[in-house]
Amino acid sequence: MNDIEERCDVKTAAAWILGHARRTGIPALPESLLRKTSEECSKEELLQIVMAGMEAELKLYPFKSGTQTLARTRRTLGFLHSVSFETMLDVGSGRGVFLIPFMKEFPWVKVTSLDLLEKRVTFLNELADGGFTQLHAGQKDICSQPFPDDSFDIVTMLEVLEHIPEVEKAVSAAVHMARQYVVVTVPSKPDDNPEHIHLLTKDRLTQMFAGAGCSRLHFDGVEGHLFMVAALV
Repeated sequence: MNDIEERCDVKTAAAWILGHARRTGIPALPESLLRKTSEECSKEELLQIVMAGMEAELKLYPFKSGTQTLARTRRTLGFLHSVSFETMLDVGSGRGVFLIPFMKEFPWVKVTSLDLLEKRVTFLNELADGGFTQLHAGQKDICSQPFPDDSFDIVTMLEVLEHIPEVEKAVSAAVHMARQYVVVTVPSKPDDNPEHIHLLTKDRLTQMFAGAGCSRLHFDGVEGHLFMVAALV
């Protein structure tokens, strides 16, 4: 196996590098490659793209090989494999810890991502431009309910609600925008993260979702986190 393949997920890294190169010109790639997506590239072309990214000292840590999928991500993916859906909204996608594995396992699902940080939105849209064409990311606040009611089959909010000051508004918006399910994970015990402003217990989540009009909830514990599915169907 090529050393680069041992160090990173070549196809996913190449998708981002292609999108980044189109937007910024870094790294400088041949036009023959810039016209392609990662899906259209040969293995040799993918390696060429990733090597160019490394030489340009791009940060490729989101694509590091051998990174173990988090238990809460595996639990979420397992649930999603058990239902049928075509569209999804992922709230607070960050650098794609859940979203990238999701898109690789569900390439047919049209995905919209929300994040408050411009750099995260830019990263995800570069990833989309370079190969993950089912994805569109926007810099929007979930609390403002940026999409109409019933816009998505599923809304995911993974490790997000504990960060949001107006958490009830976020829950209400998610319930309104989802047609089938809202999927949530939150820490189940106190931690030292200063950005975690809520400890959302099973009772508190039940109260908030009931207030938003949803009482069909399923809870599970996953390695220090609560996993919850709100069923709207």
